[in-house]
Amino acid sequence: MTAKRTRTLFIASFILPTLILYCIFTLYPILRALYISLFDWSGSSENMDYVGLGNFREMFADPIIYKAIGNDYFLVFWKVIGIMLLATFFAVALTRFKMRGAQFYRVVFFFPNVLSIVVIAVLWRFIYNPSFGLLNGILSFVLQRKVEIPWLGDSDYSIWALLPPAIWAGIGFFMILLIAAIKSIPLPLYESAEIDGATQWKQFVHITLPLIWEQVRVSVVLIVISSLNGSFAIVNVMTEGGPDNSTQVLGYYLYQMGFKQYHMGYASAIGVLILIVSLLTTVILQRLMKREVVEVS
Repeated sequence: MTAKRTRTLFIASFILPTLILYCIFTLYPILRALYISLFDWSGSSENMDYVGLGNFREMFADPIIYKAIGNDYFLVFWKVIGIMLLATFFAVALTRFKMRGAQFYRVVFFFPNVLSIVVIAVLWRFIYNPSFGLLNGILSFVLQRKVEIPWLGDSDYSIWALLPPAIWAGIGFFMILLIAAIKSIPLPLYESAEIDGATQWKQFVHITLPLIWEQVRVSVVLIVISSLNGSFAIVNVMTEGGPDNSTQVLGYYLYQMGFKQYHMGYASAIGVLILIVSLLTTVILQRLMKREVVEVS
């Protein structure tokens, strides 16, 4: 056996198991969902009526779909802004400034990542409770009058009420990612900047941000993908898409169509739409945020 053939077999022995698992758990479900989306099927019956693109035509005529897409992008936009601003602020504060108890604060900020998103959603439901919730209690104390705002029951507040728990749950992971990136920046760069009289803000803009840009770009893409595909849990526990579909998102609408109304073909069409929306958004983001990588030799 030649050395080239041995090397090829060695590489294949590592790639093949991953490729098989990818085909079973990723590629097959996608192709299966695409296939089912062409049928009118309840999900349990043996009868599958072929309707071609009928489910997709029905989907694009459904106003709730557009409401759900709008809510998904609303959550994505504010989650990216909120998580990245707070994670970057905490990462810089805990690395560039000599703070007492920095290790303790890292644990505190990372703690929500240890909890299940379901636990976080239940916790925030108590906080938003109009009668005994913490938020209305604080407002009542500050305003010196009884406040009973139905945060999750009023369509004017409900979509905004989903943001604090979603942002709180995501800060810790991305803060740790950015801390690791900032710590890899050589200290002499900051020392030279301080000798030249650069303020902390200028050091951040001209040294820190360019050198951690790749991590920032990856973080934004991860937040977008996780939000488009993972808003289901928090919506399911906190609002169930209501009131009046004001918090409806594609993931939860798919669940409703597939597992509550037994319209599995339509639900699969929504799944295909989520895949396309996620891919397009990721590609556009990658292009918008692409810039020359700054390396320190």
